[in-house]
Amino acid sequence: MKKRVAVLAVNPVNGSGLFQYLEAFYENGISYKVYAVSPTKDIRTNSGIALQADDVIANLKGHEDEYDALVFACGDAIPVFAQHADEPHNIMLMEVLKTFGEKGKIMIGHCAAALMFEKAGITKGRKLAVHLLAKPAIVNGTATDNATETDGNFYTAQNENKIAALLPSILTALKG
Repeated sequence: MKKRVAVLAVNPVNGSGLFQYLEAFYENGISYKVYAVSPTKDIRTNSGIALQADDVIANLKGHEDEYDALVFACGDAIPVFAQHADEPHNIMLMEVLKTFGEKGKIMIGHCAAALMFEKAGITKGRKLAVHLLAKPAIVNGTATDNATETDGNFYTAQNENKIAALLPSILTALKG
């Protein structure tokens, strides 16, 4: 049975990464819904392209059981998060990540996603691919030098250019 996926898109989101996931899910008949990590559904890509997500993260909180997997579509996540960590949508982001992780759901992401999973406290004992600049911040999991890592229910890639190499294992997990 194919699984349902909640896709989290930060503002601004890396369009290249986000669109790789969405296209793969669409082409493989995998149900997904995009949630903006923002007060509104209106977000932008790093290059300035305006997008409208399906919903906002506030409406995902408390509905985690409706999904089997979560994608954290990175963008300028860390610098923007650091500047706005105390805003309600970012507090909800951390709570949603923690809930998905604690429930053993499939966790997918690239670039700083592993760092966000780490900040949510769900990476203990996991091998993770993460952007090289974020590697020193991984303390509970193990940041590797590999372009991609699959460890249990965690699927991570160093950056958007490595997602294509990770997609076959993600699709196998989501179709299973």
